[in-house]
Amino acid sequence: MTENTPETSPSQSNTDNDNSKGIEMDPNESNEKVTDFDTMILETQKRVWGALKKGYEYSGSIDESDKFLRKHVFSKLNMMVIYVDLVGSTTMTLEMRAEKIATIIGSFAQEMAAVIRQNNGYVLKFVGDSVIGYFVDDDSPTTISENALNCAKSMVSVIHKGINPILNQYDYPDLMVKVGIDFGQNMVVRYGADVQQSHVDLIGPAMNIAAKIQSMAKPDQILIGSDVYDNLSTDSQKEFIMVRWKKDEWKYRSRLTGDIYQVYEFKG
Repeated sequence: MTENTPETSPSQSNTDNDNSKGIEMDPNESNEKVTDFDTMILETQKRVWGALKKGYEYSGSIDESDKFLRKHVFSKLNMMVIYVDLVGSTTMTLEMRAEKIATIIGSFAQEMAAVIRQNNGYVLKFVGDSVIGYFVDDDSPTTISENALNCAKSMVSVIHKGINPILNQYDYPDLMVKVGIDFGQNMVVRYGADVQQSHVDLIGPAMNIAAKIQSMAKPDQILIGSDVYDNLSTDSQKEFIMVRWKKDEWKYRSRLTGDIYQVYEFKG
């Protein structure tokens, strides 16, 4: 594959007579100040362009998730869990240099993480070409349901309007994502006795089902579990339709009713 190398950034800014590598780019620093969607997209384009063209690196900013989880070790918390997975990364490995693939997947992961944070969520972890986040608010399941939904919609938009236009300048393939969201109780666990250093994570039904839902999604499709749907506002519920599965395609049952756990597809 021939690689084009655009000379100017999306904003035609002057970032860039500096050819040094390793300059840190923090998506949180700019996204915290974003007040409109167009600005968010432009900031995304500038960061992705910088990563591809100049070798700029995203900063390893400290996420609040680790701090939050350590405060709640062995607690059971109600939360929305979101899984976003990059589609087509296997194909990319066959067509592109490993260094470029690493840059693209790294940029994808950091931009998805920024969207999670901007929608008042926590970034749990990066797993291969997937990003896992969660939203916690015991007082208002509706609020975190809406936040998770807005996050999912923004993720798809950032891919199509922020990242892909920059990739297209290099004749790289478009990215697509699959998103799954579920709601329920998870437990915070710590693997080891060291309060500060031992790994902390989440386990529970919502984690498992969100992953299963995401695995069933089609490219650029947002799927949510019934427990998410039930907590959405009436207006948001109108944007979804129930998924009609083929026989034995979906076997997971509600722990409360024993019936097949319903999944809904975002139609907008």
